[in-house]
Amino acid sequence: MTSLCRSLCGHTVKPHVPVLTMTVLRRLAAGVCSLVRERGQASGTGFSGLHGSYAHPARRSSTENSPVRVHLAPRRTLCTNTSDKESVEVDISHLEGEDNGIVEVLMCRQRARNSLGHVFVGQMRELVSGLRHDSAARVVIFRSLVPGVFCAGADLKERAQMSNSEAEHFVHGLRSLMNEIAALPMPTIAAVDGFALGGGLELALACDLRTAAYTAQMGLIETTRGLLPGAGGSQRLPRAVGFAVAKELIFTGRRVGGQQALELGLVNRAVQQNQNGDAAHREALNLAREILPQAPVAVRMAKEAMNRGIEVDIASGMAIEGMCYARVIPTRDRQEGMAAFIEKRTPRYTGE
Repeated sequence: MTSLCRSLCGHTVKPHVPVLTMTVLRRLAAGVCSLVRERGQASGTGFSGLHGSYAHPARRSSTENSPVRVHLAPRRTLCTNTSDKESVEVDISHLEGEDNGIVEVLMCRQRARNSLGHVFVGQMRELVSGLRHDSAARVVIFRSLVPGVFCAGADLKERAQMSNSEAEHFVHGLRSLMNEIAALPMPTIAAVDGFALGGGLELALACDLRTAAYTAQMGLIETTRGLLPGAGGSQRLPRAVGFAVAKELIFTGRRVGGQQALELGLVNRAVQQNQNGDAAHREALNLAREILPQAPVAVRMAKEAMNRGIEVDIASGMAIEGMCYARVIPTRDRQEGMAAFIEKRTPRYTGE
């Protein structure tokens, strides 16, 4: 691994290695080379990955009881409780108590069924940008506060007022937003309790995991409107369900319910809808609570290894895995995990 670091950091490229693969490996190697040089100091300084910096809690003295956390600031009032709720279309909530570490992104554009308009997209981008560097966030859930809908997709009323060039520019920005969601360093879960159509399903596909109610309706319906999926759907759906199934769904514009989505591999979990209409959200919380106790640096590095590795050949993927693994070696959480195993107790991970 050390020799690989020297080779990559020094830009020694073997002729048979693809340029794209070397670009990915160099970026990963930059972090590892720094880690190798400074591993004696690594236990309290955090790490810097391809998806941004992860700031660990500050080192504490024996008299201090709680780590220093980095939160999004300022926090806004939840969109369902604010007097100016029409101007707040996307909001955020940091859960507390035993759920501390779970963050919820709340979509609440009531009158337009969370359709992807300028204000909605702008507010979503702002919150996602903040989450990127929020070290207190271990799992993020994207959910809707609008009954019966996750996200209805494009705001066709706004889109109808755009020129061709304006529409192309807006969709380019939308595609960029979905990439930013996919690039968040912590696990993300989409809780689909209602309609997720077009761009709404593309938003869910940008998340790592998806839960759905049986009553939910999901589909990339753009071909029924003379379009094709333009915010990542044509690329992420085949990776989720396979090329043949994805082509059938996109060519026909077909919608599928929660049960069929589970059978196709489009969602991870599907449940019966409840009277409150939030069964998928409750299941997403259950899933987040299973992730929450695990070592946060290890979880983030596992996501990094899988997301980067799937885009390259298996040999390059193995190298990426090795580099990500090297980042967890100097962490206190790794030492805590080993100690807890030996002492036969539950580990207490701090993200250090």
